[in-house]
Amino acid sequence: MKRILIIDDHEVVRDGVKRIFDEQPGPTFFGEASTAQEALKLARAQAWDVAILDLSLGGRSGLEVLKELKQTRPRLPVLILSMHSEEQYARRAFKAGAAGYITKDSPRTELVKAVNKVIAGGKYVSPALAEKLVVALGRGTDHPPHEALSDREFEVLRLIASGKTVSEIADLLSLSDKTISTYRARLLEKMGMKTSAELTHYAIQNKLVD
Repeated sequence: MKRILIIDDHEVVRDGVKRIFDEQPGPTFFGEASTAQEALKLARAQAWDVAILDLSLGGRSGLEVLKELKQTRPRLPVLILSMHSEEQYARRAFKAGAAGYITKDSPRTELVKAVNKVIAGGKYVSPALAEKLVVALGRGTDHPPHEALSDREFEVLRLIASGKTVSEIADLLSLSDKTISTYRARLLEKMGMKTSAELTHYAIQNKLVD
């Protein structure tokens, strides 16, 4: 029997994932969590074969939740199922301990394949992402500037680029305006830029925003 923990704040998505695996051979037991707190509680309470995790959980960064899950259950494979493209988050997710990354617009068969692979102890990357990783390896140490950002800095960069104000970002991340302004100043310094418009242009050029 497969034991799958589904962590997503949208009931429709959780139901959709359950339907896909209910159609597969053999029984499957599901756990469902719509918040980070519920996810960590279920992870502590029971053993799971795999956790399927969304990257957006009502204000909490999925990358933070991923790190906490791996601290709670180091051997639990976590598959990221996200609306965000692989260019935006896949590398960060793998660095944080993910066993695989798949987007929500992938075929149903691909999700089944990804889950089976990570349960078996493997890593799942799509053919498109695998090609990008090979190209990146070919560039050697020539990494784009945004890869040197912390996860929180990267999140703030994406929100600035999507047109959010300092106050809106502060509300979304439950931080103060002053803290967000500090992050913005740090971003500009790290990226070698002077304005939010430059950050936005860079993010769009590098497909870091939807």
